[in-house]
Amino acid sequence: MTSNHVAALLFSLAAIVVAAWLFGAIARRLGQPAVIGEIAGGILMGPTLFGGAISNFLFPTDIRPILTMLAGVGVAIFMFLVGVETEPGAVREQGGTTLAVSLTSVALPFGLGVCLAFYLLPRHPTPQKVGFILMIGIVMSVTAFPVLARILADRGMIRTQVGRLAVACAAIADLLAWSLLAVTVALMGINRTEWRILLLVPYIVAMIWLVRPLLKRMAQAHAASGELTIQTLAGTLTGLLVSAGFTEWIGLHYIFGAFLFGIAMPRENAADLLAELQDKMGKFCSVLLLPAFFIVAGFTVNLSSIKGAAVGELGLILLVAIGGKFGTFFAARLAHLSVRDAGALAALSNTRGLTELIILTLALKLGVLDTGLYSMLVLMAVVTTAMTCPILQLIYPARSVEEDAQPVRVEEDAQPVRVEEDVQDVRVEEDVQDVRQVSRGRVPEVVSRLLSGQSR
Repeated sequence: MTSNHVAALLFSLAAIVVAAWLFGAIARRLGQPAVIGEIAGGILMGPTLFGGAISNFLFPTDIRPILTMLAGVGVAIFMFLVGVETEPGAVREQGGTTLAVSLTSVALPFGLGVCLAFYLLPRHPTPQKVGFILMIGIVMSVTAFPVLARILADRGMIRTQVGRLAVACAAIADLLAWSLLAVTVALMGINRTEWRILLLVPYIVAMIWLVRPLLKRMAQAHAASGELTIQTLAGTLTGLLVSAGFTEWIGLHYIFGAFLFGIAMPRENAADLLAELQDKMGKFCSVLLLPAFFIVAGFTVNLSSIKGAAVGELGLILLVAIGGKFGTFFAARLAHLSVRDAGALAALSNTRGLTELIILTLALKLGVLDTGLYSMLVLMAVVTTAMTCPILQLIYPARSVEEDAQPVRVEEDAQPVRVEEDVQDVRVEEDVQDVRQVSRGRVPEVVSRLLSGQSR
């Protein structure tokens, strides 16, 4: 790498930071999560406008492989944090209403997505036919939990019954969606890596019986010292990167290794440790690495190519995406929720955000999607997420939130923490303390920290 390449890389990274802040600020002014602005910024800086002249000027071809690698590290850290916030025990311990709504919010859009895939397959041929069908189903069924949580916190809905139910349902739905994606990628990986995929079983055993006890000891050491030491941070980063690298090597993709390492993190007596890891790792990631991912993803999104027959396909994609998630409304009504609460749950389950973009980028990398269909699905993710706040304002206005909000109960050991989930660091306030009451069989304490930051 020459000095010119180094200079170009540094200038490009500076442009990414500024663009993420600018587009995120615009989105927030419009009442949207910052991630909507960041994704839109990545798209607009790609080939959609002026044939890619902006991206060619700001991000020369020679440095794009480096940006892609940095973006990959950012996604790995983000998936680790998603794993930390996910509580596998929530599926066992939540009530019947939560499980019914969660399963419906995944199963119905997945089924409709599979039907859509059979329609799209002849128009977007791929050798990975089974992978294509399953991936479209997963894309339609996913919900971006951090975006949903941020919207609830911004509107004060986390203190309402429907807000608490939405948090629990979204956590369970996310766990189911990631499990489906892991199975799909594993099935495709058998053909690509042959025997390596068989190492997945001993890998999971090692995570449970070897890695998790070591992480518990690390949490105990942190509790004893009362601060996040360099050794603890370095050990966590090392484990995260090794786990991600291993699953990439066996053909399962690195996001699953990072996610599973996050799940392996201890929950008991480790709230302070998880808070500090979120703070230290999340800030740098959300300011630079994840915005780099949005830019890299935007390189292959060309909305100007959506014309003619593609417009009809986009309309059908949006219809299936929105209609499938609206099934949550009927499940909630069968569980005797009011029309307003059921509508709010349906609207919230339609959020997608960064979670969707990660899955779509993976599908593009695996050759499951072509660039045309990828562009339409990215646009679908932006549109469906942007719909959430206006719909909530219509069916669940602020006055109703104030009427339904319940008094805040603060746990004796609850501590306000500083978190950065997106581009800003924000103090955790009353709403965050309330999230801790959502579960024990629950979304863990780290969920509250995601509520305090800008959502993905």
